[in-house]
Amino acid sequence: MKKIVFILSFILLFFLAGNIGEAKVIIPDEAIRLRVIPNSNSEYDQNIKTKVKNNLQQNMTKLLKNSESIDEARQIINENLSIIDNDIKKLLDSEKYPLGYKINFGYNYFPKKEFKGVVYDEGYYESVVVTLGEGRGDNWWCVLFPPLCLMEASESDKVEYASFVKTIIDKYTK
Repeated sequence: MKKIVFILSFILLFFLAGNIGEAKVIIPDEAIRLRVIPNSNSEYDQNIKTKVKNNLQQNMTKLLKNSESIDEARQIINENLSIIDNDIKKLLDSEKYPLGYKINFGYNYFPKKEFKGVVYDEGYYESVVVTLGEGRGDNWWCVLFPPLCLMEASESDKVEYASFVKTIIDKYTK
């Protein structure tokens, strides 16, 4: 009997150790998302989406880097929405983008999405959404506050993830 318990324990430990390196991103209930929806899935439209995304990430990083609460982040976004809109307009004008766009800060619909083994439920979420043209292409989104996506836009921020359990196992097995 002890042998069976030992084997089952070993299998469970092996299973857990195999999943330790996988980061499961859980979005807090109080979060503000950022989403860019391109006109279509054409190479051109997806390229424009990427340029808008990069521009937004860079600008939002500057705006929200010192915000400490969701209320403060909301206020900063509201106070700067016209500047954000103007920056998008300038970018699209410089790209000679022939279609219009819309920007909306409020509760917007997000479809269900699975990404790296994590399922994000569909629903209405507080977000800044930029829709390019007819908005029928594959979108990009991330979390503005807390700044889960802004860290990737900031070159100076380096994040290292570690698992407490894996650290303990490594300590005693090496």
